[in-house]
Amino acid sequence: MDSYKTIDETIIGEGYYTEKRSKFLAYAHHVETVDQAKNIIAGYRKKYYDARHCCFAYVLGPNGEEFRANDDGEPSSTAGKPIMGQIASHELTNILICVIRYYGGVNLGTGGLIVAYRTAASDAIDHSKIVTRLVEEQVVFRFTYPMMNGVMGIVKDMQPKIISQTFDNDCEIVLSIRKSQAEELRNRLNGLTFGGL
Repeated sequence: MDSYKTIDETIIGEGYYTEKRSKFLAYAHHVETVDQAKNIIAGYRKKYYDARHCCFAYVLGPNGEEFRANDDGEPSSTAGKPIMGQIASHELTNILICVIRYYGGVNLGTGGLIVAYRTAASDAIDHSKIVTRLVEEQVVFRFTYPMMNGVMGIVKDMQPKIISQTFDNDCEIVLSIRKSQAEELRNRLNGLTFGGL
């Protein structure tokens, strides 16, 4: 797989759920790193310092290789897990969902909590913009100046993004291309070196 679904970073998806006077405020953010996620969580803890719980789940990486869910004092698996379940069912990654709970004085029980956190998280996703991103790989290629036309011909043909380029006696170009095409790009560039011009 060289594409994945995430949410647009320009919009914070907001969700809301209320049950027996308990209020659940949910926020979905696009995140790229654990530190970014932690900073956002810390921000909500500060902003909603008077709330009883700030539960969250996040998933990072094109294949969802890094993830964490936290119940923040709610009974085990009643908050973080249902939030994570919503992320998984929408097949999203590079996303953080925080759900802040204001306790309304009536216990909801484990079933009620699971429904509340799941519904609030789902509402936040519904108010986000889901986008598909490509997994890209960088290809670094060094070559001599006379090979410039051949290199640029391949770049024009395969359309990778040019990250940086240095043209001197020895030239270097750094390209970014969809992961599934990286091998072909490398092979074609290397073919220039050995096949001559």
